[in-house]
Amino acid sequence: MSYIDIIKEKARSDRKTIVLPETNDKRTLIAASHIIEEGIANIIMVGNEEKIMDGAGWLEVDLTGVRVIDPTKCEKLDEYVQLLYETRKHKGMTPEKARQILLTDNMTFGVIMVKANDADGMVAGACHATADTLRPALQILKTAPGVKLVSGFFILDVPNCEYGEHGTFLFADCGLNQDPTAEELAAIADTSAKSFKTLVGAKPIIAMLSHSTKGSAKHPLVDKVVKAVEIAHEQYPGLTLDGELQTDAAIVPSVAKSKAPGSEVAGKANVLIFPNLDCGNIGYKLVQRLAKAEAYGPMLQGIAKPVNDLSRGCSWEDIVGVVALTAVQAQLM
Repeated sequence: MSYIDIIKEKARSDRKTIVLPETNDKRTLIAASHIIEEGIANIIMVGNEEKIMDGAGWLEVDLTGVRVIDPTKCEKLDEYVQLLYETRKHKGMTPEKARQILLTDNMTFGVIMVKANDADGMVAGACHATADTLRPALQILKTAPGVKLVSGFFILDVPNCEYGEHGTFLFADCGLNQDPTAEELAAIADTSAKSFKTLVGAKPIIAMLSHSTKGSAKHPLVDKVVKAVEIAHEQYPGLTLDGELQTDAAIVPSVAKSKAPGSEVAGKANVLIFPNLDCGNIGYKLVQRLAKAEAYGPMLQGIAKPVNDLSRGCSWEDIVGVVALTAVQAQLM
């Protein structure tokens, strides 16, 4: 059974309700039909029901069982308007503006449903930038208690791979923070460890990646990672974490023996923390395309309730996978 099949089984065991607001995208419609067919989650789609069903008919997909909510006809619109107003009035929100936003922005409407506990999570990003997904989530749901920053990660499931957790890895940050400080890298490592434990169910073994291993190179970029390791050990002492490590030293046991002897992480890492967004984004795409890995994300960690992003290059299968992961996050929150 593949990693995502295991996640789907978990999602089916306690079915959650997930909002899909991008109903003008055919991949979303196809994904919704498969999610319902497989019993992974209950689905709410936001938009004009006639247009959605026309699109489903053209694609020859069955949306029986999907709940469609048209903001212009929603019985709870006034309640949602008041909730958005109360949440954002300190930033100049008015009831009139809140109503206008909810009637015209499906992304915000989806998030407010999660805020109101009418849905357990939301998945979007197939046809929106990460900022468009993240902004309403942060403004309305805010960060989870004790979390210093929101970050983005991918779950990579690499076929026929002996490394990581039977070929499964968490890569962070691959979608959000462009040049995190040493303290931010340490915080990303901490939230990534929690995400890995939640979504993979194994012990997180965290490598702080660099182009240097244990002082093999000298540069301010290396210094940042070294400092991040120091901060992580001080602020999050329960983590199994080491660095700075090159990727081969982090995941290949034979390389680890020569480059980082004595490290409890080297050669065993399943959570890879990249020094900046360039490295993370490039790294996950290389693994996805060259190793033919399944890449699920960018998932968002650190938000009070599950809202997850998608790559705009995603397939409908990717959407199904991220919905399953979002449902499991919701189960454990």
